[in-house]
Amino acid sequence: MATDTHGGEQHSPLAQFEIKELVPIEIGGHNISFSNSALMMVITITLILLLMMLGTRKRAMVPGRWQALAELCYEFVANLIRDTVGNEGRKYFPFIFSIFMFILIGNMLGMVPYSFTFTSHIAVTFAMAMVVFIGVTILGFAKHGIKFFTFFVPPGVPVWMWPLMIPIEIISYLSRPVSLAMRLFANMLAGHTLLKVFAGFVPALGAAGVLPLAFVGALTGLELLIAFLQAYVFAILTCLYINDALHLH
Repeated sequence: MATDTHGGEQHSPLAQFEIKELVPIEIGGHNISFSNSALMMVITITLILLLMMLGTRKRAMVPGRWQALAELCYEFVANLIRDTVGNEGRKYFPFIFSIFMFILIGNMLGMVPYSFTFTSHIAVTFAMAMVVFIGVTILGFAKHGIKFFTFFVPPGVPVWMWPLMIPIEIISYLSRPVSLAMRLFANMLAGHTLLKVFAGFVPALGAAGVLPLAFVGALTGLELLIAFLQAYVFAILTCLYINDALHLH
């Protein structure tokens, strides 16, 4: 395992994922302390609000840098919804846009040295996935009522195969939040750990550390791409789940 030394103390590549209490708070015997994870979430939300306020402040015909960036994010998510859900999905734009931007900015901030990647914790990603899962399920029942259960009966399947196919469909449906959470969590955890491991080789090898340094640079670029792709995958799967709830297919 690669380690680095700072002040005579060795650190594991996994130390970067440690949640640390910044402001201890305890209410009714429950620890609700303000941590480094919560701080990065607050910073993420603040940056998103700043981007939207700066981008919509002037609303010029010829957009400036901030307006162009805000419009780019808006159009990207709007096109994503249009292509997967259709015009009926426009009402869910604020929800999907918020999820996409929260994950994207959080992932990007995690690439800053000495910062904290809150999307590398399964508790965070699973909470977001459960919000999507519960929301989509409620939407399905609100839209179709008891008919929503027909979603678990694949079209064209003979009746005699229902006892086999329906449990499979139910298990597949219930596994959605798990797969959604694990995909984001695992990619961010693995990528940052790998970066830390290879970065630890650079000072240890001295002049021979040029090759690991070059690899760290390339890996950093790949991690930035993955940070975007994971936000995109989470958003597009949310769109597909909404489409399933609306159209039962």
